[in-house]
Amino acid sequence: MASLLYCCLADSYILFDMQKLLLIEPDFVLGRIYTKALTDHGYDTTTVKGAQTAISVLDKMDDFAMIILEIQLVDHGGVEFIYELRSYKEWQNLPIIIHTMVPLSSLQSPKNFYDNFGVVEYLYKPSTSIDKLLNTVDSKLAVNTK
Repeated sequence: MASLLYCCLADSYILFDMQKLLLIEPDFVLGRIYTKALTDHGYDTTTVKGAQTAISVLDKMDDFAMIILEIQLVDHGGVEFIYELRSYKEWQNLPIIIHTMVPLSSLQSPKNFYDNFGVVEYLYKPSTSIDKLLNTVDSKLAVNTK
């Protein structure tokens, strides 16, 4: 169930449906920064540090609209996480934005991410501002909800 946000405007209450995001970010400081930005932007954001925790969270809360993933993870890598995620029927269409320190050019088969794994965008952190991340999430969720 998506979170709801009530907003009081001129003595009337407006109900907003907040879309839920799962942020997988192993760096504590970056996780806090991105979570605050996404939450302030209107998203209900759950942040985890690793792939196994992400799978557990997805198993318990199945209404995420998108995953934002750093592919350099400690417990097992982001690519392995994507393979595992896509092995479950209920998560095969869940869009993923990769937001990482790993340049796309360093991957063996970058085109496979888009074609086979449901990656809707690949953002290289050193050249991605928080505004660009927020705009990308907005635009990719708008495409997926139509």
